[in-house]
Amino acid sequence: MGLIAQSADFANFLRSPVLSADVKASAMEAILVKAKADKMVGNFIRTVAENGRLFALSDMITEFKRLAAGARGEVSADVTSATALSAAQLKSLADTLKKKIGKTVTLNANVDPELIGGLVVKVGSQMIDSSLKTKLTAMRIAMKEVG
Repeated sequence: MGLIAQSADFANFLRSPVLSADVKASAMEAILVKAKADKMVGNFIRTVAENGRLFALSDMITEFKRLAAGARGEVSADVTSATALSAAQLKSLADTLKKKIGKTVTLNANVDPELIGGLVVKVGSQMIDSSLKTKLTAMRIAMKEVG
């Protein structure tokens, strides 16, 4: 998953309809050997490649992670902030969410400078938006209604 996210060329290679499944499978085999991948991981990727489904590999990995986290009693939360959060801030947020939800929370941190400040936290279908951008927008709407 890391390689797919880090390399646009690799992601395009996996999705390319121009390359045959055999070409992709042999390239993936070379990557697996070089990476010294676990036998089970290698077998899975070989099967996906042989069946011409490498275009969906990223989604498969994401879904596997979600299912594995669910089996462990964990939930995932997307956190967006105006600036990168420190490890201590992320730990504090994860601890707070664990107390509220009752499950271990894995945070996926993102940065959006347009938020100006505050956080947007999304856990499942719940979203907590305490960003300054949203508060300023609400104030602008309220002021239009008054004037």
